[in-house]
Amino acid sequence: MSEIRNLKPEGLWRNFDELTKIPRPSGHTEKVRQYLVDFGKRIGIEAFVDSANNVIFRKPATPGYENRKTVVMQSHIDMVPQKAPSSNHNFETDPIQTRIIDGWVYGTDTTLGADNGLGVAAIMAVMESNDLKHGPLEAVLTNDEETGMFGANDLPTDILHGDILMNLDSETWGKFVIGSAGGIDIDTSLEYKEVENDQETAVKVTLKGLKGGHSGLEINEGRANANKEMVRLVRKAIAELGARLASWNGGNMRNAIPFKAEVVLALPKANVKALEEMVAKQRELVADEFKLIEKGVEFFCEPTEAPTALVPVEIQDNLINAITACHDGVIRFIPAYPNVVETSSNLAIIEITPASANIKVLARSSREDMKEVVVNRVVAAFDMAGMKSVLSGSYGGWDPNPNSEILNMMKRIYKEQNGEEAIVQVDHAGLECSIILGKYPGMDVVSFGPTIRSPHTSTERAEIASTEPFWKLLVKALEEVPVK
Repeated sequence: MSEIRNLKPEGLWRNFDELTKIPRPSGHTEKVRQYLVDFGKRIGIEAFVDSANNVIFRKPATPGYENRKTVVMQSHIDMVPQKAPSSNHNFETDPIQTRIIDGWVYGTDTTLGADNGLGVAAIMAVMESNDLKHGPLEAVLTNDEETGMFGANDLPTDILHGDILMNLDSETWGKFVIGSAGGIDIDTSLEYKEVENDQETAVKVTLKGLKGGHSGLEINEGRANANKEMVRLVRKAIAELGARLASWNGGNMRNAIPFKAEVVLALPKANVKALEEMVAKQRELVADEFKLIEKGVEFFCEPTEAPTALVPVEIQDNLINAITACHDGVIRFIPAYPNVVETSSNLAIIEITPASANIKVLARSSREDMKEVVVNRVVAAFDMAGMKSVLSGSYGGWDPNPNSEILNMMKRIYKEQNGEEAIVQVDHAGLECSIILGKYPGMDVVSFGPTIRSPHTSTERAEIASTEPFWKLLVKALEEVPVK
């Protein structure tokens, strides 16, 4: 039996343990959807999948609580499939192997799925309990949040009947989130005719060991982006050593800061030693520039099989210029909340072959006008390389309401239970609240959750000590929801 089943609160951890056994990376949530529907029917509540592949639960009020406002609890069922380079884990077939280290629950060289599996597990525990007091309850367990908030975007407008939305996807205990950034995906592409390799040898250059992380929650920490650090080296190798670009693979998730990038360069044999020295110097430079943040920088080159084709010189130079020019990181902080990022971009994925280039950027902002500004900056950079940009998955920000009735109630309960004031803030991460509010504008909304660190990375971990007070707050809040 998994040791996390012995943790408190028992119902939450037991249900989370069951979720870890079900592969549920974004785009492959069929099994977990069926499991949740079967779970709901087994415990005697209404459970079904809507037209957007979201799972919907409905549970009647506890006797005597029928006149309370209806609460909709919300979490997403998919998880980010990120693993350490040494891991052979298959996210479509393998369960997550959990382990406890120093008061934290981890996966084993993989993402844990606490984002947002702990929220789903808490909802399941509420739904199966016969001891809790609450008004009418609904739950919407959204599909494919991590790859574009597809479940929330396609949520039918006539399926929920709630007055209050409790989003359980925040990741710092003791903090209530009352606003979040909007976002948009920028996909750029270019096809061209490859040219024959006329160089004597080839070398694969690898940058890895960076922290990576969530491109919303951790973009403010100044972590290194593997793609942006790699382009500095490639640009120099082309200019000084006559190197030619054959391929580039950097990053693998639109909403994760890239922690690894690999390029294959063709060049004269006489310049291989100089390239090795250049890479070694660049490793020292990156390690020094990020010495307070990045402790595990690995930057090295090794011989590789010579490719048969290369990127044409003009295209190569245009691509390198565009990648160099493309903004990455924080653009602006919110003037009223100077510690909260307002606008950012993440140069997330680069895939270049001798015949094609595909680059993905995720832009975020809590202001629509600034979101347009960053989109224009990114698109302009790639326009100059002749690339075509396609915008998709746009969602607006969630405007904060500091006078929210549910927020003030939960702040009071939090102080009563914990003896201190909760933090109230706006997050730079994208939450589905803004999308759901757009479809159900009358809802009163708050987001909270237990502490999770390093989401979207292979070191994702959930703090055991924060899950029980999170559960107690949720239970008491459901009991004290005001009458209609």
